[in-house]
Amino acid sequence: MVTQQTSATMAPSTPSWPVPARTTNRVLFLCWISILAEGYDVGVLGAVMPALIAYEPWSLTPLQAGALGSQALIGMMIGAMLIGSLSDRLGRKKMLIISVVIFTTAQLGAALAPTPELFGLFRLIGGLGMGGIIPVAAAMTIEFSHPRKRSLNYGLMYSGYSLGILAAAMVAFAILEQAGWRWVIGIGAVPVLLVPLLIWKLPESMESLLIRGEREKARQHAAELGINPYHEAEWMPAKSPQKQHTSWKDSLSVMFSRGYRVATIGFWVALFCGLLLVYGLNTWLPNIMKEAGYELGSSILFLAVFSLASAIGGILIGGAADKYGKKLILVVFYVLGAAGILLLMFPNSMLVNYIFVALAGVGTIATSLVLTGWVADYYPAYARATATGWALSFARVGAIAGPLLGGWIAGMALGFEWNFIIFAVVGVLAAVFVAIIPTTRKETPVE
Repeated sequence: MVTQQTSATMAPSTPSWPVPARTTNRVLFLCWISILAEGYDVGVLGAVMPALIAYEPWSLTPLQAGALGSQALIGMMIGAMLIGSLSDRLGRKKMLIISVVIFTTAQLGAALAPTPELFGLFRLIGGLGMGGIIPVAAAMTIEFSHPRKRSLNYGLMYSGYSLGILAAAMVAFAILEQAGWRWVIGIGAVPVLLVPLLIWKLPESMESLLIRGEREKARQHAAELGINPYHEAEWMPAKSPQKQHTSWKDSLSVMFSRGYRVATIGFWVALFCGLLLVYGLNTWLPNIMKEAGYELGSSILFLAVFSLASAIGGILIGGAADKYGKKLILVVFYVLGAAGILLLMFPNSMLVNYIFVALAGVGTIATSLVLTGWVADYYPAYARATATGWALSFARVGAIAGPLLGGWIAGMALGFEWNFIIFAVVGVLAAVFVAIIPTTRKETPVE
């Protein structure tokens, strides 16, 4: 019988954090640039959605277009669960690089697809890689960050996601009408050129090395990274002396153990609602604003403001969460995001609507990314990527539902106002389920 420890107690406990700033910053930058590439691929479909619906050779209905938007999300659901689990067993660095290769090359296939069916297939394949990036980058960022700066560093790293969406909106604004949607999507394949940099500079996870029993390699890696002093026990959770390795069953069982099951429900449902908002608005916001009477260029700019505000907001919310507590900050900003979404239904001036869109971005993308970081920090180190991957896999059902929900509303001709009403209700639900997450974890014995 052993006692599971939280990641906070497993972090190195020396008076000064033993990981050099240069190592932490390198991990942050490389995870940030990987997430930036993913953000572009996530945001690009929303940026080209009006043009895709207007593309005469395919003659897509709004519901069919929404279904295409969900294809990548189905892949992401599978990828988050599969790659997140494999990363704790096979190595986080390896799985992050594989994920980048998959989703970037799939973008080229989607750009060249002759039919909507093949387009959807390539988006599905790319989604496998996109789903794998988040749990692995989350686990590595949390692992190499000082316990007192984890939410802030996570917000910094994950700002790449929002900036990637911003980049997709800006590229679409610049070339969509002249070059067409295929070029906008195809640019998402360019980050495959970053793979050699990841191979060269991204360190392997110390936790995953120890989980796999590679103790001497972990010691040598710590020396290479300048981790001093290095105490193996502080990087590895306590385990039963009868076990040499922590099995994937151990990683899964902790999520539903007595000390964690309420938190697991809260995390899963809140992330479900959060990702429904993120992907529903990413996919449909330009089209909704176009239906509300704005020109194509202006409607794309709403997506740009939405993503830029979320990038800035993620950093601010992360810092506030470290200072004032994650639960309080997340509940407040989910509610504020819901208010911003709801207020967009009124005939406001352009400036006022930009403010409300910015608030919606902060209260959806930024808040959900900090919530994801809390998942990675909440569970024991040996289950960190697995718990994050499974939580995100469940949440991907909400992500899949977001584009379909927007397509259904458009297809039912309910009026653009209903998009804002329904999405605002989802934001309030996210706040409710964050509120049920215990702020302290009970130590739970595991056989």
